[in-house]
Amino acid sequence: MAEENKIEQEGHKQITKKSKTNFLYSFSLLPKDKNDAINIVYAFCRKTDDIVDEETHTVEQKRVILKHWEEEFSKSLSGKSNHPLFTNLNWAIKKFNIPHEPFYDLIKGMEMDLDITRYDNFDLLYKYCYRAAATVGLMCIEIFGYKNQSTKDFAVNLGIALQLTNILRDVKKDAEKGRIYLPQEDLKMFGYSEEELLGSVYNNKFIKLMEFEATRAGMFYERANSYLTKEDKGLMFSARIMGHIYYDILKQIKKKNYNVFANTVKVSKMKKLFYTFGVYFKYRLLYDFDDPRFTEKKDGKEA
Repeated sequence: MAEENKIEQEGHKQITKKSKTNFLYSFSLLPKDKNDAINIVYAFCRKTDDIVDEETHTVEQKRVILKHWEEEFSKSLSGKSNHPLFTNLNWAIKKFNIPHEPFYDLIKGMEMDLDITRYDNFDLLYKYCYRAAATVGLMCIEIFGYKNQSTKDFAVNLGIALQLTNILRDVKKDAEKGRIYLPQEDLKMFGYSEEELLGSVYNNKFIKLMEFEATRAGMFYERANSYLTKEDKGLMFSARIMGHIYYDILKQIKKKNYNVFANTVKVSKMKKLFYTFGVYFKYRLLYDFDDPRFTEKKDGKEA
C-alpha cells in the first residue's frame, strides 16, 4: 500500500480487535494487503452498525447521522472525503475493485433496524439478512479473490446463514431492545406469542420454533457450501473459518435444547484457534492459494 494511503491503519485494526469479533480469527492469516483491506472494510461495517446501536441518540438523530455517513462514503469514492476511514476505504475499493452497491445496501440494512422492530415473514427477514450480512460477504470475496461466479452465491448464502445464527443466539438480547427478528408468521405457526418471547418464556412451543429456525439456518450453510468450487476453496479459507465458527454456535444452540434465555452461547478462544489453523493448514495442503489477479500481474512483469 502506498504511504499516503496508510492513514491510521492501526486504528482500523484496533476496531476489529476491540469488537472481539469472530472475524478477527479468519482475517489473521491473510497476506498483508488483503489483511489491511479486510480490516478497513470491517471497520466501515462496524462503524455503520454502531450508528444504529448507539443508545444515547434518538431514532431521528441516528437517521441523520446515517445519512451523513452515506454521503461521506459517496464523497470518498471520488477522493473528496478527508475522513481517515473513508480515505483508506477508497484505497481498498480501488485496489480490489470492490463494487459500490454492497456498501450502500449495508447502509439500507441499518436503516431497516431504525424502521422495523418486527418481521412479518421470512421474505422480509431475508431482505434484512442480505443487506446486513450478505453484503459484507460480497465485499470480502473481492478482497479474497475468486475465479468462479458461483462464489458470489457462496458469499450470499453464507452471509444469510451467519446472520440467522446471530439472530438465534441473540433472541433474548434483541428482545430486551424491543426487537424481534424471528418472523411473526413463524411465531403464529408454533403458537408462541410475542409476549412469551419478550418475557423469556422457555417452553415446548419455543423449542419447536427454534428448531424450525435452526433447520432453516443450517440449510443456508449447506447451500453456501454447494456453491463453493474446489478451484476457489483455497482463496476462501477465511470465509470457511467463519463458517466453521458460526456453525459451531448453531450446534451449541441445538445442544442446549434452544434455551438461549438461560444460556450464553459462544465459542471458546481455543476452539476458534483450532478452526483457524485447522482450516488454514488443511486448505494449504489441498487447495490452490494463488490469486489469479496478482499471479497474472507477476507473469506479465516477468514477460
